[in-house]
Amino acid sequence: MPLYSIEKPKDGSTIAIWELTETEAELQEMCSLSNSEREEMLFITNPQRRRERLTVHLLLNQLLNKKFYLNYHDNGRPFLQNEIGDISIAHTRRFVCIIYHTTEHVGIDIESAGRNFSAVEKKALAESEYEYLSDKNRNMQLCLIWGAKEAIYKYLCETGVNFAEQIEVAKFTPRRQGKLNVHFIDKEGDKLEFTLHYRMVDDHVMIWVVA
Repeated sequence: MPLYSIEKPKDGSTIAIWELTETEAELQEMCSLSNSEREEMLFITNPQRRRERLTVHLLLNQLLNKKFYLNYHDNGRPFLQNEIGDISIAHTRRFVCIIYHTTEHVGIDIESAGRNFSAVEKKALAESEYEYLSDKNRNMQLCLIWGAKEAIYKYLCETGVNFAEQIEVAKFTPRRQGKLNVHFIDKEGDKLEFTLHYRMVDDHVMIWVVA
């Protein structure tokens, strides 16, 4: 079944996940796009991106159960023109997920746990994060650190964020689900504290923030 799950965490958000198995033609048939929305699809040249965008429409239909108008800020952050609330979108080749909250800001990321995250270690880790990496859980730790930083980045909606210097994930032990304590240092040097949640979605890890 393409709709993998719809869940309502205790933080008041709603998260919908779609397992992307359909062809673009099949997704087109399932979507009720307006003429303007269909024209927008023509500007997306990457076939995988078109499938993802169509899947986002299907997920929003499931979440809102009414006509919506999805748009994007210049920095790429999605928003609903006719709906009060905040959304964030993430995807891999297998899954597309959306988090929605009526009153709070949100950010979400999803990563394949089988991906090689060694590049993350070189470009995105703070010094304190290096200190608690272990040989046994190294790739999963990197997966969670990267996912947390991506979720915070989407939540903040800021440009020019340095993942290594501005976002720091406190020491943790990887589990199938749990919490991560993260802080962000803004350009004025002020520190913002966040608690993120994560859980396994089959062989993927989904991480989100509501604040």
